[in-house]
Amino acid sequence: MRILALGGPGAMGRVAVRVAAGFSGVQEIIVADRDLSAARRLVRELEGSRVRLSAREVDVTDEAQLDAALDEADIVLTTVGPFYRFGLGVLRAAIRTRTHYLDICDDWEPTLEMLDLDAEARAAGVRAVIGMGASPGASNLLAAGAVARLDTVTDLYTAWPVDVPGSGDTDLTGPDGRPVAAAVHWMQQISGTVAIVSGGEVVQRPPLQPVALDLPGGRKGTAYTVGHPEPVTLLRSYRLTGDSANLMVITPGTVAYLDVLRNDIDSGRLTNETAAADLAKPTMRRAVRSAARAVKFKAPGSLPSFFAAARGIKDGRPTTVVAYLTGTDALMKNMGEATGIPAALGLAQLLDGTVSQPGVHPPETAIDPDRFFADLAEHAKPLKVVIEEAS
Repeated sequence: MRILALGGPGAMGRVAVRVAAGFSGVQEIIVADRDLSAARRLVRELEGSRVRLSAREVDVTDEAQLDAALDEADIVLTTVGPFYRFGLGVLRAAIRTRTHYLDICDDWEPTLEMLDLDAEARAAGVRAVIGMGASPGASNLLAAGAVARLDTVTDLYTAWPVDVPGSGDTDLTGPDGRPVAAAVHWMQQISGTVAIVSGGEVVQRPPLQPVALDLPGGRKGTAYTVGHPEPVTLLRSYRLTGDSANLMVITPGTVAYLDVLRNDIDSGRLTNETAAADLAKPTMRRAVRSAARAVKFKAPGSLPSFFAAARGIKDGRPTTVVAYLTGTDALMKNMGEATGIPAALGLAQLLDGTVSQPGVHPPETAIDPDRFFADLAEHAKPLKVVIEEAS
């Protein structure tokens, strides 16, 4: 198998390439980026790997260049973000060239458009998995574990940590000093309106809304909404009749600062890029503004740092199930590891045919969760999945 790793030298891509370079069944990984020198540096860094590595210049906005690169690959792994700008075009190209596909798309807007390409992918015989990182990705598979304990599911939440224990470091700037794509994505998804599920329907609401949760094991607290793909894919996968949202487990001071940035983006005083730069190096003026409003935000309390929570019916009784990760420090030490390792492990299941059906799939309908978390624990010891329920 030949893998084309678009964005391979980036923070997430380089981790995924490093892990995938140890997979059996891979003959070559083509590290591709618009910055050819960066692609060549990664190839040199991984010299001695069991697979052949090569570098290639590819600009994903150049359709002819992208198609030519895809024509020479069996599978494309793309970590090129932000996905609200670049995701849909790469998937369309993969379907056009009949190349199997996996990405880490973390924007809900292109996720909806990508899911609409399912029939085209099936007709082309292309197997595509979208949103296979930490959140979305591992979060969807935690949700699958929680849902499996219920006869019917009403509400389903996923949550990831920002600045609480177990969240690790957040890399907001790249080597060139500019905000990384993940930071720009974050600003997109804490501003304007975002997709959540209410009453079994996708609706758009302002982000940073509080959701109070009382979970099994006495774990309770408040987390805050952020735009992400999980609600829109979980609604389709499990036919939810209640509410669903992706949440941040975050301290009041940090969510207050995000709220200041949200207001300034929405008013046009900041762009996603300048807001991301401000978040990386907070300004005194915005820090003062956020301190004044921090009192209105509630603390995460004893909520797990990374979890999925489902409410529904089991054996005729209302039941709540929480599936969460413990020992996340090894995985969440930085965004590259947290996203790149799950992406590579999802790629392994695409490589060996575990993902067997053509079409466009979210993680929860394509990836084997038991195998995924067993593999993840090998790369991030002592990570463990815990599932608890209460009626």
